[in-house]
Amino acid sequence: MAASKSKNPQVLFVTPEIYPLIKTGGLADISGSLPATLRELGTEIRVLVPGYPKVLAGAKNKRLRHVFHGLPEAAEVRLLSASLPGSGVPLLIIECPTLYQRDGSPYQDHSGADWPDNDRRFSLLSRVAAILGSDASPLAFHPDIVHCNDWQSGLVPALLHFAPGKKAATVMTIHNLAFQGIFPPKSFNQVGLPPESFSIEGVEYYGNFSFLKAGLYYADHITTVSPTYAREIQQEPLGFGMQGLLAKRHASLTGVVNGIDMDDWNPAADPRLAKPYDAGHMAGKAANKRALQEKMGLAIDPDIPLLGMISRITHQKGGDLLLEIAPQLLQEPVQIVLLGTGDATLENGFRQLADTHPGSVGAMIGFDEGLSHLIEAGADMFLMPSRFEPCGLNQMYSQRYGTPPIVHATGGLADTVEDGVSGFVFDQETTTEFHRCIQRALAAYRDKKTWRQILRNGMKRDFSWTKSAEEYMALYETILNK
Repeated sequence: MAASKSKNPQVLFVTPEIYPLIKTGGLADISGSLPATLRELGTEIRVLVPGYPKVLAGAKNKRLRHVFHGLPEAAEVRLLSASLPGSGVPLLIIECPTLYQRDGSPYQDHSGADWPDNDRRFSLLSRVAAILGSDASPLAFHPDIVHCNDWQSGLVPALLHFAPGKKAATVMTIHNLAFQGIFPPKSFNQVGLPPESFSIEGVEYYGNFSFLKAGLYYADHITTVSPTYAREIQQEPLGFGMQGLLAKRHASLTGVVNGIDMDDWNPAADPRLAKPYDAGHMAGKAANKRALQEKMGLAIDPDIPLLGMISRITHQKGGDLLLEIAPQLLQEPVQIVLLGTGDATLENGFRQLADTHPGSVGAMIGFDEGLSHLIEAGADMFLMPSRFEPCGLNQMYSQRYGTPPIVHATGGLADTVEDGVSGFVFDQETTTEFHRCIQRALAAYRDKKTWRQILRNGMKRDFSWTKSAEEYMALYETILNK
């Protein structure tokens, strides 16, 4: 499709989730923030999202725009226009009750099992996006770029590659390469791609059909969410079987660090906190520490270092590393607060840790948005010992809240935390190195002058979406000028 006559390209942003309507992870935050910032910078953008119950209930100004008949995934599919609460970003919603109108998460039922028809559910998302990105679109909006996110929209570049006529260029963003949308070959037969595409030079992946590989192979450009992660995924172990393809496409692979919502995550105006504060007026941070200690049943002590962690409790996120060194840490003494869910064995480990160390350890297994803000504000340090982390957001929230993060040097953690300046970084994913890094942070904490400077350094950093959005706009222009 020809480039737009307007100054900036028109973009269709395709995502399986978007905050504040539907969220399972960081992709929802990105989908809610990046399009809004691109729009503020002058890009004409629409966000395409499946019509889950929460999306249909929460979207504003819904209007029917088109009815598709006879698509491979469903006999009748309605396309609605709407707007995103808060930012007003224009939405396009795929209303298909047989595929999206169900309880549970976008990807799994209440038992945690993947929906058995996820191939059909997300091939529909990709198919509608591909139609809207081609000259077969029923809408007046004709995007120059279709920006795809993760495996759920990975078929878009393949479908557009084989579509006749004019069509949009495609960008495929990897938020986490570990999730690849792998289905049996029979799923390929239902999609309608030409048989020759089911090969190593195409969508085939060890005898199966990978939605993500389809996107990585056929997209005009690939992005991921930090420069370090872009390098890591071109080799083992973080390439997860895709490293050969990604290394081959390295000239078309760019890492762009995510931003954060600087309004939602602002300690000077955060309604979820006990007391606001900023880099020049830090008294409020002590009030939030006390509130956090009270809420989590910890001993009220303004001087004891309080370590916070908000995370999926999994091997990837390093929850096991913290469990292993916790008995040593608690001899310092320190306090530990954990919020998250994940692996049942690790969850039980943290419950037992809290039971064994009352007043020193608080663990809430679950998720609570208000508590997550209070932990960022009330903790003295924030723990992110992830074995891999494509970008990460909490390390940026932490610096903004004057809570220096302690992170493993991987992915976006390595790109956004300056060791000894705004946080603390360890190189090897071992309990020994993690423990040593915490010890360095505790030593700095005891030096009040040094600690105040580290806090201020982090709080003054600009993690807004503007820089990231400007990088994407420049990338769009480069792609269209090729």
